[in-house]
Amino acid sequence: MQKNSQFTLFTQRRFAPFFWTQFLGALNDNVFKTALLTILTYDALSWTDLDPGLLNNLIPGLFILPFFLFSATSGQLADKLEKGRVARFVKLLEIAIMGIAAYGWMTHHLWLLVAAVIGMGVHSTLFGPVKYAYLPQQLRREELIGGNGLIEMGTFVGILLGEILGAVLVVHKPWGLHLVAGMTIGIAVLGWLASLRIPLSPAPVPELKVNWNPFTETVRNLAYSRRNRPVFLSLLGNSWFWFYGAIMLAQFPVYAKNYLHGDHSVFVLLLAVFSVGIGAGSLLCERLSGHKVEIGLVPFGSIGLSVFGLELYFASQAYVTPTAMLDLGGFLAQGGSWRILIDCLGIGVFGGLYIVPLFALIQTRCDPAHVSRTIAGMNIMNALFMVVSALVAMVLLKAGLSIPQIFLATAIMNGVVAAYIFSLVPEFLIRFLAWILIHTFYRVRIINGQAIPEQGPAVLVCNHVSYVDAIAIMAASPRPVRFVMDHQIFRIPVMSWLFRNVRAIPIAPVKEDPWLTEKAFVDIAQALHEGELVCIFPEGKLTRDGELNPFKGGVQKIIARSPVPVLPMALRGLWGSLFSRDPSNPVARTFKRGLFSRLELAVGEAIPPEQVSPELLQEKVRELRGQWK
Repeated sequence: MQKNSQFTLFTQRRFAPFFWTQFLGALNDNVFKTALLTILTYDALSWTDLDPGLLNNLIPGLFILPFFLFSATSGQLADKLEKGRVARFVKLLEIAIMGIAAYGWMTHHLWLLVAAVIGMGVHSTLFGPVKYAYLPQQLRREELIGGNGLIEMGTFVGILLGEILGAVLVVHKPWGLHLVAGMTIGIAVLGWLASLRIPLSPAPVPELKVNWNPFTETVRNLAYSRRNRPVFLSLLGNSWFWFYGAIMLAQFPVYAKNYLHGDHSVFVLLLAVFSVGIGAGSLLCERLSGHKVEIGLVPFGSIGLSVFGLELYFASQAYVTPTAMLDLGGFLAQGGSWRILIDCLGIGVFGGLYIVPLFALIQTRCDPAHVSRTIAGMNIMNALFMVVSALVAMVLLKAGLSIPQIFLATAIMNGVVAAYIFSLVPEFLIRFLAWILIHTFYRVRIINGQAIPEQGPAVLVCNHVSYVDAIAIMAASPRPVRFVMDHQIFRIPVMSWLFRNVRAIPIAPVKEDPWLTEKAFVDIAQALHEGELVCIFPEGKLTRDGELNPFKGGVQKIIARSPVPVLPMALRGLWGSLFSRDPSNPVARTFKRGLFSRLELAVGEAIPPEQVSPELLQEKVRELRGQWK
C-alpha cells in the first residue's frame, strides 16, 4: 500500500470536515476570550470597577471550570451517541453562545460575556472526547500519527490566529465590539456548516447507561484506565505536557515586557513562534515515525523540552537588556533575540513530537468502546494539572525566583518527571533506543508492513543476520513484539535489562535445560492467547556466511498448542554490518558501508497454521530475502 502524505487527508471527507470543525472551534474560543481579556485590560473602567488583574485570572479559570464538571458526562455521551450528531449539536450550541455574547458586547453587559466564557468552556468540554475518539474510527492505523499531527497543528494555529484576531479587532475604533461580535457568530456558523459534512461515526456503546454524577464517573474512568498501564501513564504524560506548557506560556507576557523590554508585539511574536513550533513538530511526527504509532518519539520530545527549556534560561541570562521599550523590529535587531526565538521554536517543535504519539498510543491501545470516556478523564487531569501549574508558578515567584529561573526549574522538573514515567513503562525508552539506532546507522524501508495484523495473535518468523535483528523488527512493527531468544544471550549483563523490559522469552535446548524449554513454550502460548505478536528466529543461531541456516521445528510445536497465522519476514542489508558475524575486518567494512546504509524488512503474507512447516517457512523467507543479504 502506498503511503501518502498526511496532507492528502484534507481531500477526504472522513477527515477534512472534522478538521475544519475542530479548527474553527479553537479559533472562535480564542478570538472571543482574547478580545474580552484585552478590552478588560485596556478599557476596564467602561465595563466594571473590579480590578482588571482579578478578572484576567478569573476568566481563564471560569473557562477551565466546565472541564472539571462536565468532562465525565461528555465522555459517556460521545461513546453512547453518533459522533457527527454530537459535533453538530455542539456547533449549534456555539452559535447560541456567541449570540448571547454579541448581545453582551452591544450592551456592555460584562456578566453576559462572563457567562459566554463559561458556555464556551462547556462547548470545548463536550467536543474534546469526540475530537480524539473520532480519529481512530475513521483513519487507518498508519494514518493516525499524521491525522493527530494535523489536528494538533490546526488547534495551535487556531489558538494563535484567534489570539491575534481577538486582540487586534476589539481595539479597532469605533467598530471593534461590532467586529468581534460579528466575527465570532460568523466563525460559529462556518463551524456548523463544516460539521454537516462529517460522515457517520457509529456509537461504540449505544446501550451505555449514562452516570450523571461527574465525580463518581471520573473516579470510575480513571480506575478503568489504570488497568492498562501504558495508557494510564500516557494520560499522565499528556497532562504533564499541559502543566509544562501552561507554566511556560503564562510567563511570556511579563517575560516579554520586563525581561526583554518589548511591547505587546514582542509577546505576540513569542507566542507565534511557539505555536508554529508545535505545528511543525506535530507535522514532523509522521515523517519521523514512518507512518506508524512510534512512541519512541516521546522520550525524544521530552529530552528536547528539557534541553530547550534550559537553553532559554541561559539565553535570557545572556540577553542584552535595552534601556528603552522595544517594538517588534527593535527586538529582532537586539543582541540575543534570535537565540531566544530559536529556543521558543525548539520547545514548540519538541512539544509536538512529545504530544502527538501519546495521543495515538491512547487511541490504539485503549478499549475502542471506552476511548471517549478515557479522553474525558484525561481532560479533567489536564485541567487539574493546569491549575496546579498556576499554583506552582505563584509559589516559585513568591520564593523569589525570576521568570528565567522558572524556565530553568520547569525544564529540570520535566527531566525528573520524564525519567520517572519512563522507568515505570520502559517500553517508551526501549522504542526510543530502537528508533535512534535505526535512524542513526540505517535507512530503513519496510515492504508490505500492512501485512502485520493490527490486532490479534500471530507468530513472526525471520532470518537471523545480526545482533540487532530484534531491534530492527521492533522499530519496524506497529505493535509490541515478544521475542524468543537464547537464554544465554538473555542473561548478558546490561543487555538483560533491555530483554526483560521488552518481555523477551528465554529458551534453552531440551538437553541443556528441559524445564526452561517447557516454560518458554508455555509463555509463548500464553502470549498468543492474550493476542500478542511473538517473533522467533527458526535458524536458532546467527548466520556466519550470510546464508540461511536450516529452520528448526520449534514453530510447529508453537502452532500445535496455539493455531495462529504465521508471517514470514526477511531482513535485507544487515550482513556485513558491524553487528553481524561477517569475518572481514569490522572497521573496514563499517567505513565501506558508511552511516545510514540501507536496510529493508520484507513482510510476507500470513500462512494458515495448518500449512506451516519448517521447509515452507524457509522457502518463503528465502524468497523474501532474495539475493540481497
